[in-house]
Amino acid sequence: MAGNKRADIKKGLKVKVVQKKDQRSGNLTEGVVKRILTNSATHPHGIKVMLEDGRVGRVKEIIE
Repeated sequence: MAGNKRADIKKGLKVKVVQKKDQRSGNLTEGVVKRILTNSATHPHGIKVMLEDGRVGRVKEIIE
């Protein structure tokens, strides 16, 4: 599932995000959502979140 809708993303959810430094390469980082940083209901590039380890990125994939 894509991470474009804020309603689909909850704290504690396992996701794959793309960090700012990896936007060109498209490398995805796996982690667990600690905080949701995007305020709007949707975002075309993915909802921005902070992972439990402190890394920040936009959700590209929600892991079931």
